[in-house]
Amino acid sequence: MKFDLDTAWKDTTGLLSRNLGLLAVLAGVFFFLPYAGFMIAVPEMGTMQSAQASGDFEVVMAAVTELYLEYWWVFLLLALIQGVGLLGMLALVRRRANPTVGEALATGARSVPSYIAAQLLQTALIVIVATLLLTVGALTGLNALAVLGGIIAFVITCYIVTKLSLAAPVIAIEGQLNPVKALQRSWSLTRGNSMRLFLFYLLLTVAFIVVSAVVSLVLGLVFALAGEQGALLGEAIVSGLLNAVMIVLMVCVMAAVHTQFSRLTSAPQPDAED
Repeated sequence: MKFDLDTAWKDTTGLLSRNLGLLAVLAGVFFFLPYAGFMIAVPEMGTMQSAQASGDFEVVMAAVTELYLEYWWVFLLLALIQGVGLLGMLALVRRRANPTVGEALATGARSVPSYIAAQLLQTALIVIVATLLLTVGALTGLNALAVLGGIIAFVITCYIVTKLSLAAPVIAIEGQLNPVKALQRSWSLTRGNSMRLFLFYLLLTVAFIVVSAVVSLVLGLVFALAGEQGALLGEAIVSGLLNAVMIVLMVCVMAAVHTQFSRLTSAPQPDAED
């Protein structure tokens, strides 16, 4: 049986409508406030935005590196806080025992080390594969092969991310705290449906980028009327708001996709290749 995009979207909107109030509050606490607060409190974010506006890749990378080196502990703290929030929200919308908010957040706190470990393993896999492909292309000395290696690395990265995208719901909903087994479970669940799932993610991503760009532009112009400080404050608020909205949508998407794949794999079916 194949993954159905229409069913996934209907399940996503169903979860969203039934849990919007709670998810909005949790997203505000765990994502909007930390993200917006960080942007307001860290003056280097202004330097980052200037670097991005320059369009110079080296300048952007230098600004990113400097920011992470100086505030690595803040990013680590944000990762822990937002990891608890993400996993807690997943547990809240799909746990069969209908947990309370406190129980769901406790699940998130217990699960966050496994989630971070799974993310690190996924990142390591992508870095190793991409580095090998790019290195092989570069060693040939041929620009065409180097470009081809980069394209292949990008395609494989998208494939790996898609295949392992259900690790978080496996951890939060199924309670699998072994990060390796969680990644294996995600890979197994998506078997035979990788292209359909990637297309679903791609459509949602493009739609969200378009909508968020329009919202950022309109609200940015409004806040710009209040002067430079007002513009900076407005950008922090808008960015934090869009981040929270994205997480709420992502939680419902992951929960809906996980539920559908769990149904598809619960009955015997013929072998399928990605």
